[in-house]
Amino acid sequence: MKGSLIVAGTGIKMVGHVTLETRTLIERSGKVLYLVSDPGTGTWIRQLNPGAETLESCFGDGRTRWESFERVIERILEEIRAGKQVCAVFYGHPGVFSYMAHEAIRRAREERYEATMLPGISAEDCLIADLGVDTGVIGYHCLEASYFLLHRRQPDTASALILWQIGVIGQFHYDFVGSPAEGVKILTSELLKFYPPEHPVVVYEAANFPACDPYIRATALKDLPLCKVSRITTLYVPPAKQSIPDPEVARKLGIA
Repeated sequence: MKGSLIVAGTGIKMVGHVTLETRTLIERSGKVLYLVSDPGTGTWIRQLNPGAETLESCFGDGRTRWESFERVIERILEEIRAGKQVCAVFYGHPGVFSYMAHEAIRRAREERYEATMLPGISAEDCLIADLGVDTGVIGYHCLEASYFLLHRRQPDTASALILWQIGVIGQFHYDFVGSPAEGVKILTSELLKFYPPEHPVVVYEAANFPACDPYIRATALKDLPLCKVSRITTLYVPPAKQSIPDPEVARKLGIA
């Protein structure tokens, strides 16, 4: 039998965000490999499929994150090449901030194996619900914080700005070193070029467990370095100004 790959996600909140489609896939796949954020989800996956194996052993031992990612990808491909119908399960949405998932699919397809991805609930979905913002109305710019700084991306201040992983700015090893506060100070300094010091921002972390609330702290931009952050902290920056419709375009579209 020819091997295949389906990549799925468990969502953010333990077990509660798993779709029926993903649950069925875990139960019926010939081989399940998983990398999730909490032991409870791992236990639940093994209950559904007793042969399921964690990929956590691919990390640590002084390896960089990229070296660990390569080990995860090759472990997945090993099972596919062995002729198994593989389900690779990742935390959150499997396609959001998951190089491993995308690269495993790319390489599997390159080797002529069938490979697909199922959607899952991401931290972005949780943020929209928890903060009550309609990004479809105001628009938004969504970037990883280190990328935002390194590439000097300029935000559209008439739309929202979402910056991921502000607690690990400039960190590229599995074992993070240094002070998160230093990266946040650099980020704040850059944002102050576009927003006033008193502009409100929100420090956010989605709830990982059913009985927990999300962490939401509103503060002025200038006070952002005083906020506690972690590896999963996201920064939400609301629009600083209103966008103005172009009257000529409105005329062409027939909008009064």
